[in-house]
Amino acid sequence: MSRRSLGPILLILVPLSMVIGAGLVLALQLWVFPSAEAATPEPRPPLPPHEPVVVTPRGDLAEAEQATVELFRNASPSVVFITKLSVRVDPFRRNALAMPEGTGSGFVWDQQGHVVTNFHVIAGADAARVTLDDQSVWPAQLVGVYPDKDLAVLRIEAPADQLHPLPVGESGNLEVGQHVFAIGNPFGLDHTLSAGVISGLGREIMSIGGRPIQGAIQTDAAINPGNSGGPLLDSAGRLIGVNTAIYSPSGTNAGVGFAVPVDIVRVVVPQLIQTGRVERAGLGVQIDEGQLGRRLGVRGVLVLGVVDGSGAASVGLRPTRRDPQTGGIILGDVIVAVDGEPTPDAVSLYRILDRHDVGDAVRLTVQRNGQQLEAQVELTPIVE
Repeated sequence: MSRRSLGPILLILVPLSMVIGAGLVLALQLWVFPSAEAATPEPRPPLPPHEPVVVTPRGDLAEAEQATVELFRNASPSVVFITKLSVRVDPFRRNALAMPEGTGSGFVWDQQGHVVTNFHVIAGADAARVTLDDQSVWPAQLVGVYPDKDLAVLRIEAPADQLHPLPVGESGNLEVGQHVFAIGNPFGLDHTLSAGVISGLGREIMSIGGRPIQGAIQTDAAINPGNSGGPLLDSAGRLIGVNTAIYSPSGTNAGVGFAVPVDIVRVVVPQLIQTGRVERAGLGVQIDEGQLGRRLGVRGVLVLGVVDGSGAASVGLRPTRRDPQTGGIILGDVIVAVDGEPTPDAVSLYRILDRHDVGDAVRLTVQRNGQQLEAQVELTPIVE
C-alpha cells in the first residue's frame, strides 16, 4: 500500500475513536453517577424497636477463683515498681539529670521502709526510685547487696501506713505441683499476676557474679523481663521465693522460671539490713576461677592467696606466688576434694561450702608438689 492511501484511514480512525470514547464516558457517567430519579430509594418499612442485649447472670466465682482474687488483693499492695536511674550531667546547663535506665520489681519487707529486690535489677545504677501500690514515688537508698545470691535491699522514707510487708513463708517443705503466684511488673505493666505450679525443686542457677544459687524453685508461672525481684507466693499468700531468672531462647517467658528460695532470703536480708553485708562460711583463701588453672593444666581449685588468721592460714595452705629470681609462677596448693567430695572447679567448691556454717570443720584434700595431703580446716566468717 502506498503512503498516500494512509491518510483516509487515519482520518476515519481518529474521529471513530473520538465517538467511541465519548460514548464510554457518557456510559460511565450514567453508571457511576445515576440520575437523581434512579438514586431515590424506595421507602423501607420501619425497623422494629431496638431490644437490649440480655446479659446472662454469672453467679458466684468458683472457690479457686475467689481464693486467687483474695490473694492478689492482699498481696499486691506489697509489690513495688523499681526504676533504675543513671545520673548524667547536662554539658550546657551543668545540671545533673536522673535518666531511667531500666525497671524491675520488688516487695516491702517491713514497715521501716526496707524493700527487697534482685541485685541485677539495680546493679550499676547511680540511683533508684520506688513506686508503691498507691502510685506514690520515693527515692531509694541502697542498704546492701549480696550478688552471690542475687539479692539487694533498698530503703525508702515512706510512712508506715503506706507500707504493707508480705508474710514470710518457708521453702524447705515445698512440693512439686503446689500452686504458686508471681506478682511483678513485666515490660513495665505494674502489678501483673501470673499463676502456675512448682515445676521443680533443688535447681541450681548462676548468680550475676558466677557463683551457684542452690535450691532454686522452678515454676511455670509466667516470669518475663521486669518480673525480676518480685515475690513468688504460695496459695496462702506467703513469700516463698524471689523471682530472678528465666530459661528462654527468646528472652521472654517459655514456662521455665526460677526463684531464689525464701530460706536463703530469710538469712541474707536481715544481715543486709543490720550491717549492709553478709557473713558466710569460708576457708579464707582466694582461688582461681578457672582461667589460670586451665592455662596451666591444673585439675582442681588453685589457691592464689591465703587470708591471715583464717582457717586456711592456720593449717599452712600455700598460695600461688612468683619466683623472685626467675619471675616464674610457683603454683600454690590445689584443692581437689572437701570431705571426700571432688572439687574439679571453683563452682563445685562454692557448692560444698554453701552447705556449711561458720565454725564447721571440713577435711581438705590438696595437691602440693605432686603429693596429696589432707588437713582439717575450721571454716571462718567471710564478710562480703
